[in-house]
Amino acid sequence: MRIAIDTGGTFTDCVFVRDGRLEIVKVPSQRAMPEEAIASAVRAVRRPLKPMNVFSDERGLELVCGTTVGTNALLERRGGRVALVTTAGFEDVLEIGRQARPKLYDFFVDKAEPLVGAPERIGARERLAWDGSVVTELTAREISRVVSAVGRSRPEAVAICFLFSFRNSRHEARMAAALRRAGYLVSVSHEILPEFREYERTSTTVINAYLAPVMSGYLAGTQSRVRTAWFSGPKPKSVGTPRVRVHIMQSNGGVVSAEKAASEPVTTILSGPAGGVTGAAYAARLAGIEQAITFDMGGTSTDVALLSGELRMTSESTAAGFPVAVPMLEIHTVGAGGGSIARFDRGGALRVGPESAGAEPGPICYGRGELPTVTDAHAVLGHFGEAGLLGGSFPLDVTRAQVAMEAVARVKTKRGRASASGAASAFASVEKFAEGILAVADAVMEKAIRVISVERGHDPRDYTLVAFGGAGGLHACSLASALGMRGVLLPIFPGALSALGILRADAVTEFSRTVLLKVLSAATARSEIEGGFRSLESEGRRAMEAEGFGASKIRIERRLDLRYAGQAYELSVSAAGDFVAAFHRAHESRYGYHDAKRTVEIVNLRVRATGVTEKPGLRKIPSAAHSTTSRKRPTIDCVLDGRRCRASLIARGDLRAGDSLSGPAVISEYSATTLVPHGWNGRVDAYGQILLTPNRGARG
Repeated sequence: MRIAIDTGGTFTDCVFVRDGRLEIVKVPSQRAMPEEAIASAVRAVRRPLKPMNVFSDERGLELVCGTTVGTNALLERRGGRVALVTTAGFEDVLEIGRQARPKLYDFFVDKAEPLVGAPERIGARERLAWDGSVVTELTAREISRVVSAVGRSRPEAVAICFLFSFRNSRHEARMAAALRRAGYLVSVSHEILPEFREYERTSTTVINAYLAPVMSGYLAGTQSRVRTAWFSGPKPKSVGTPRVRVHIMQSNGGVVSAEKAASEPVTTILSGPAGGVTGAAYAARLAGIEQAITFDMGGTSTDVALLSGELRMTSESTAAGFPVAVPMLEIHTVGAGGGSIARFDRGGALRVGPESAGAEPGPICYGRGELPTVTDAHAVLGHFGEAGLLGGSFPLDVTRAQVAMEAVARVKTKRGRASASGAASAFASVEKFAEGILAVADAVMEKAIRVISVERGHDPRDYTLVAFGGAGGLHACSLASALGMRGVLLPIFPGALSALGILRADAVTEFSRTVLLKVLSAATARSEIEGGFRSLESEGRRAMEAEGFGASKIRIERRLDLRYAGQAYELSVSAAGDFVAAFHRAHESRYGYHDAKRTVEIVNLRVRATGVTEKPGLRKIPSAAHSTTSRKRPTIDCVLDGRRCRASLIARGDLRAGDSLSGPAVISEYSATTLVPHGWNGRVDAYGQILLTPNRGARG
């Protein structure tokens, strides 16, 4: 059985196939021990099954996980103690970094402290020239000295990054072999990122080493707990040791074995959000939508990405202030989610996030939290009705939230009058306070969408917003209206779409090599890069074969990183066809100009090896016998668009293909709630997805 799990800040989502049908389960996340929440989800899936049914399946269990363990460890500085071995004289590369300031006009900005302190940065007497030739040989005596120095620093992991090792990896390989023989967990730059740019390569390798002890422990704990949860009960004598295979979602949109993820955890930093983008791409494809912006609003954060023909990749990302140069989906994240805490800054302005109440203690209406959140604002405005969440199995204490928020609004009103700031009237009631929270959250998320659209030359009015995550449907229509977008697509299982994307993901491994080759045309350069591509392809095929894929299931994609000679950064294009012309077009799209007469330089060769998996898909749902637009539905009293109204309460499970609806309405389902404001209409497609569109005059 194949189960996909996405661990979020508030809930852990699980999607699986039972009797040919996709099903979902959501359980509260456990921040201190995320593997225990995964085991709880697995037990919930297994509960209806008899022990014999489980054990008789010789294939055992395959678990595919999206995880935030690496991301959280990096953000909270909870990784392992790392020693860095580098070329003598370059020990301070992490400290020096780049000349570019993280905030150009902030004179008091603090750079993130390096993950490796000065005493743990060890210089090895060796040196390669720019072309990989040996200037100073790495001797056996020097290797012995470095191993002893590493031992004195007592690290949990070691990172190795020598100058120009992307040209010649012999010195790094010898040092890594010696340290591994000594029993250390080693990350080596030519294995992690064999590309130029010393600072980015060192940073990425160090982050990998920093996360390796944490990820190794998490994955070992996950496998142990899941095996116990799935294979509990009597075991027939004829059945051997039960198999549990764990795969991890990577930032590039593909999965990899737990063993590979444990050795290269830097590739999992955007694990969960990547699943959301792949799931949203599938939903948009089913709906026939070519241009979409994904909007994944969970309990802690919101992730947005732009889809236009293919998934957009980047190798120029940062995490916790450090560059991470491995390929990953182009996703922009902001700290605004259902659990985001509302507070007032020292100037009296209302702020929402990035701090989150998470699963513990959670929003006030969950019964334990004390600080108002976005979820509490929705509860006070009546957007959940009286049914609670998760199909009524997760009740909400709306009264508790209302009392607490009234107290906050009352204090703010008194302060506003005392200071004559004019803020008093803004929060004259708890409803106004709640509306203010939602307006601020919307502003944060609208800015995030503008970053990946307007600021990169894409007009959001040409796009449809694919809304998912537990809270995505609550804000989708208001954001689409503010940006003048075509409409909103509400996929099936919106609160667990990331898990569905993970379930459908292929196995993917990326390989790259820096070449720095100037070219006049694609035709003249092809023979010079063919050998490099074939070498990378061989590595890719071996990697996919090690993951258990036969030749017929392996796909290879070639790409090139190109730039104009003299530029500092490059753009990635397909290596097929006239890639020089493709680069000119990509440069025009990204920067607004191109220069066909200027020399183009190939910076990196890239190969993406894919192992194609079996993908469960959505089934078509029954069609409605007739339109349900006029069908009488129950209503609830709530506040929408700043006015109190009676909104239709629609159970999504009752909808059929071809059904239509109109606002004001609240669409309720197990994994999410969606608000349909005045002036918006919806129609259900053949797969049960809902396309919401504004009436003329309701957009913008």
